[in-house]
Amino acid sequence: MAIREFRPGDEAAVYDICLRTGASGEDATHLYADPELLGHVFAGPYLRLCPEFASVVDEGGEVLGYILGAPDTRGFETRCEAEWWPPLRERYPDPVSPATPDERMMRAIHHFHPAPDAIVEEYPSHLHIDLLPQTQGKGYGRRLMERLRDQLRRSGSPGLHLGVSPANTRAVGFYEALGLTRVIEDEHVVWMAERLAGG
Repeated sequence: MAIREFRPGDEAAVYDICLRTGASGEDATHLYADPELLGHVFAGPYLRLCPEFASVVDEGGEVLGYILGAPDTRGFETRCEAEWWPPLRERYPDPVSPATPDERMMRAIHHFHPAPDAIVEEYPSHLHIDLLPQTQGKGYGRRLMERLRDQLRRSGSPGLHLGVSPANTRAVGFYEALGLTRVIEDEHVVWMAERLAGG
């Protein structure tokens, strides 16, 4: 397996991985009637708006994992409001009382919740990383992180953050092992962050 830059044509594989790791790291395929919804929220905007900060794990032409980053979180959110969310908001209704996983993702499309200001001010970049089971425990997560860290440092970023579900204890442990620390947490999300030396 090798790590390489994201290329046009990888979108379907990235969306599929997003779904297959979308239940606190486990397969969420059975939870969603629309298999693209998770990807629309957590992967698609990065591939469209900042593909130069996207890398994948490639085994013989098959994409098995990825990392997606945005160097300027608030700038990214502004572009999403202008370029990414509007067509999705036309396609998907805004559910009044979301009850299903699909409806909760539709709600997120219409009412995206940004990271807290206190985190973004100090750690302006953010990321998402997902690996299929056959790539886990082989060092690919660490290598993807190092690749993105280098890219963010070169862009001048002083720090990065991410949000993870408290239920995904394996992911929290993974990020802690990579040097990220818990900054803010509640029953819905654990915000973790890291300063980037030289950023």
